[in-house]
Amino acid sequence: MSFIEYADMIKEGDTAIVFLGHESMFPVKVQHGGKTQTKYGVIRHSTDLIGKKYGSKVTCSKGGWVYILYPTPELWTLNLRHRTQILYSTDISLITMMLELKPGSIVCESGTGSASLSHAIIRTIAPTGHLYTVEFHQQRAEKAVEEFEEHKVGHLVTVKTQDVCKNGFGVTNIADAVFLDIPSPWEAVGHAKLALKHEGMCLFQNYCLPKSLSLNPKGPPERLLEAVIVPTRPQTGGEATAALPSFLPLAQSVPIPTHLQTCRQFQMLQRR
Repeated sequence: MSFIEYADMIKEGDTAIVFLGHESMFPVKVQHGGKTQTKYGVIRHSTDLIGKKYGSKVTCSKGGWVYILYPTPELWTLNLRHRTQILYSTDISLITMMLELKPGSIVCESGTGSASLSHAIIRTIAPTGHLYTVEFHQQRAEKAVEEFEEHKVGHLVTVKTQDVCKNGFGVTNIADAVFLDIPSPWEAVGHAKLALKHEGMCLFQNYCLPKSLSLNPKGPPERLLEAVIVPTRPQTGGEATAALPSFLPLAQSVPIPTHLQTCRQFQMLQRR
């Protein structure tokens, strides 16, 4: 089982998704002799899972049934254990599109967090690309390494435990893209530039719109391409469903309406 390939049959050691419904699913490590409790009864790994096809309908001990799904980055995002706040598929698809990621891309990311975005990036850049991801929290970094190895993608990712704002990514002039999901991304832009190839893209998520638009008023060596503003509902923290992201050209000074000054924003730079 690998997050970058598909296998038909469930094998011992796989991470499978037990699907009870759209609002109820969870991952399970398949083990010979193992048992998993659900509200529909027990799933016996040796007889109910191992050797069965992914997507199979499995009957539990109480007569209820579940589906066993192959893990994808999208399903992993919905089922992973949260070590931090995470990015979901809506934002991940936007990030992948804006950074123009493809098989063979070299990507730098910080912070790793719960590795939701990391799994999606790895699937996109496989089989010849590589992800360099930086996480300052040692336990989170160690857990991410453990998950990458378990999901058979460890050869496509390098995890470093350090402060990206002080120590950077540890690579120079090799990255096609950099993504920053940290509290003060402007402090790491210089390190992002060092990691990027000529004309490489740097994208960061920023909740402080006026600060990011004044990133370097003296004239940065990075070219500001665009800002994507995603309106949010403060009372729920969810994306507003009535409005699409607005793309703001930043060739000139952009006045920021008061109601947008606390919106989530993705801002993209290009190394000259």
